[in-house]
Amino acid sequence: MSNHHDALIYAMVLTAAADQDMTDAEMRTIGEIINFLPVFKDFDSNRLPTVARACAELLTRDDGLDKALGEIKRTLPSPLRETAYALACDVAASNGIASQETLRLLELLRDGLNIDQLAAAAIERGSRVRYAVLNGR
Repeated sequence: MSNHHDALIYAMVLTAAADQDMTDAEMRTIGEIINFLPVFKDFDSNRLPTVARACAELLTRDDGLDKALGEIKRTLPSPLRETAYALACDVAASNGIASQETLRLLELLRDGLNIDQLAAAAIERGSRVRYAVLNGR
């Protein structure tokens, strides 16, 4: 992981992979985030598969999750830590229902990035309302 873009992508990929099933909705959300948000304006989107693959490979190690979370924290500047958590929450919310594994990953990420409890609750609520649907539509 070499820069803040990679760290933000790792946070999203970790969230998508938490339940061992990266869905189309999660992958589409990651792509949309990278193409839309200003924090990624200078990111070469052709690098996304390489960064995502590196994250997936790291997760195959015994201590991969701990290493990934540590690298995210080490690489991200403080002002982008809440951003990383928000992006992870958006990926989790994109499926409609978050699995227990996904919720646990979000908890680890929140704690690892030292996200204040009140800020975390606001971020989680924002993701929940952005991805709300009416009667499954």
